[in-house]
Amino acid sequence: MSPEYAMEGLFSVKSDVYSFGVLLLETVSGLRISSTQNINEFPNLIIYAWSLWREGLAKDLVDPSVSESCSDEEVLYCIHVGLLCVQDDSDARPPMSTVLTTLESRSTPLATPDKPPYFSGRNKVAKRADYG
Repeated sequence: MSPEYAMEGLFSVKSDVYSFGVLLLETVSGLRISSTQNINEFPNLIIYAWSLWREGLAKDLVDPSVSESCSDEEVLYCIHVGLLCVQDDSDARPPMSTVLTTLESRSTPLATPDKPPYFSGRNKVAKRADYG
């Protein structure tokens, strides 16, 4: 559920982009958005994924069954796109048409995703992350 819908009851096409980003991160990681499995130091999958991505450790997020069938480059690209889709500010999320074109081409330069609005610095990755 997108933040703007959860907090204000606002729904738009950017809410769908958010949901797609969640599904992309869940698929790549094999974890659910609210899972505490392997991420108990973080409040949710989005913050865990962003923290690993920021540290250059995004490969640690990937479920082994996914890494067997996809290249590292493809999976890391999907994580990056997923993080762009789940940005808190709906205006910062790309339109779905851009997401699809980006995933099809796999060569589009990607913007840096914004940090999640809530961040827990309770583990090594989070403490090292430049979150300022």
